[in-house]
Amino acid sequence: MKCTNRKKRILSVCLACMALICFSGCAGKSYSFPYDAEYGVSSFQIVQTVNASQAVPFANDLCIVEGDVSSGDADLSEVGAALLCDVNTATVLYARNAHERMHPASLTKVMTALVALKYGSMDQVLTATSDNYITEKGAVLAGLKAGDTMTLSQALYILLVYSANDVGMLIAEGVGGSVEGFVDLMNEEAKALGATNTHFMNPHGLTEDNHYTTAYDLYLIFNEAIKYETFREIIHTRDYSTVYYDKDGNSKEFSKTTTNLYFRGNFEPPENITIVGGKTGTTNAAGHCLILLSRDTAGAPYISVILRAPSNDVMYPEMSDLLNEIGK
Repeated sequence: MKCTNRKKRILSVCLACMALICFSGCAGKSYSFPYDAEYGVSSFQIVQTVNASQAVPFANDLCIVEGDVSSGDADLSEVGAALLCDVNTATVLYARNAHERMHPASLTKVMTALVALKYGSMDQVLTATSDNYITEKGAVLAGLKAGDTMTLSQALYILLVYSANDVGMLIAEGVGGSVEGFVDLMNEEAKALGATNTHFMNPHGLTEDNHYTTAYDLYLIFNEAIKYETFREIIHTRDYSTVYYDKDGNSKEFSKTTTNLYFRGNFEPPENITIVGGKTGTTNAAGHCLILLSRDTAGAPYISVILRAPSNDVMYPEMSDLLNEIGK
């Protein structure tokens, strides 16, 4: 019994010595950064301190799309890409090919409007030049002539309601100093928003090589644009009429109806959904495209995107099917 107790005492001493060596550092060195419970980033402070400082993740309030998402009810196989996001909860309700690069057509104008709202002023007077002319066959135009003037407010309404491509050039030159400078701002803004699969070559969306985006990147851009009350008001507009002036000060009337066929009554959204507004786009390369801000019966907002539909007769019913996913 005595021998056993002696062995236990020797073992205890050895263990104590080993512990002393470990905690005092190797070769007699001490730590230069000892643990301090008061240090701001210690685990103790993170757990215990109320309102402790912390890094906020970049995508803290954004939907994150890793791959296709489907409840099994919606089948949007006829379109190139589709996405439906709950803005408030940052939840992806549906996604198909959301990260595939595609031509955006006039959905480009959402970024044009966003940059104009950020860097311009609504009462700024814009003057058309010969550089604003667009000669592409079939392109939607307001018919601007060199010397025509209008405010940025008027231009944004014409851009988003009627989708006039020459007005996109007018805005770019007036706000950016040059079309090239404005497009640089568009690409810088895209990067800042995390739209890394996007590259713009012009402010209107007519087809050019190296002009592309994705359904997800359009969600990021549109999600930023709807933070501006002016943008929300414009995309909610069904008809727009205004008067601007030519180089001699003569008035020129403009009056057009939205390109959004939900607002024109050609198609009906689901009964539980209210379409706040959005942007359409159509070119041969892009097909038919649509991005929308909608609300459910509780007023909660949703962003939906469809790219590369073969026709309006396919796109709008498919969009309604997509919106039917809300609330399921």
